[in-house]
Amino acid sequence: MRNVIIIGSGPAGYTAAIYAARASLNPLVLIGAEPGGQLMITSDVENYPGFRDPIAGPELMEHMEEQARRMGAELVPLTCDSVELGQRPFVVRAGEQCFESASIIIATGASAKWLGIPSERMLQNHGVSACATCDGFFFRNRDVVVVGGGDTALEEALFLTRLTKSVTIVHRRDTLRASKVMQERALKHEKIRFVWDSVVDEIYDPAQNTVTGVRLKNLKTGSLSDMATEGVFIAIGHQPNTRFLQNQLETDELGYLVLKHGQQTSIPGVFAAGDVHDHTYRQAVTAAGAGCAAAIEAERFLEAEGCGG
Repeated sequence: MRNVIIIGSGPAGYTAAIYAARASLNPLVLIGAEPGGQLMITSDVENYPGFRDPIAGPELMEHMEEQARRMGAELVPLTCDSVELGQRPFVVRAGEQCFESASIIIATGASAKWLGIPSERMLQNHGVSACATCDGFFFRNRDVVVVGGGDTALEEALFLTRLTKSVTIVHRRDTLRASKVMQERALKHEKIRFVWDSVVDEIYDPAQNTVTGVRLKNLKTGSLSDMATEGVFIAIGHQPNTRFLQNQLETDELGYLVLKHGQQTSIPGVFAAGDVHDHTYRQAVTAAGAGCAAAIEAERFLEAEGCGG
């Protein structure tokens, strides 16, 4: 029987582990087979407080993991397969192992949706990104491409106009899916141009280990064309990692967990932290803050229930 089980190991999960361990809750953390979350595919991080110089995403996650271990959190390389939240104690299943806990913190994050072409994966962190806020700084005064047509794509594009020379939005349809106000801002912006009815068919050039351009395919005519660019931002959305919950917790229309108050989900004793509920900011620092809050709320919940410690 555990006081708290933390599912996930990005900034939210590790921060929750640090705070829970300091509160003597002896947290068990299921860090998964590939711990670290989205920062494991991020090169230089310049906007996380406390680091004067840029730090590689994987290195930042290594620091957090080591700190959680030093505080006394038990980290195990298991991936949560399912949970049973109908009654307490809650049940968490991972592989052939089964755990019971008085509380749970879900910090499984959200995964960026990608185009699925080989060159895209080969050039991640070398000109291909899924986060303008994270990586836009590295493209100052350069020409970049944003792929997508929803609010996410237009938000990314408008943010990038502050830094880049130009932004080309490539959209597979001839109309945008974004909200009207976002469309108006993007369509009127002097730095933004649109390529309609098209998809990115290839990203150049893995052989040079940097983005030099894209090949575009017009979906109506089938014609191919090349366009020079120095950066590609994929903005076709994120998928919250909640499949293992099997609809036991309330989510919004996009699948993100809904918080009732603070970090508590629709079931008392089950808390969420990070991108699994936050599709507005999606930053390491906000995820860490949510992890802190979730651990503190779990501690207070357990104290009110007469357990923990």
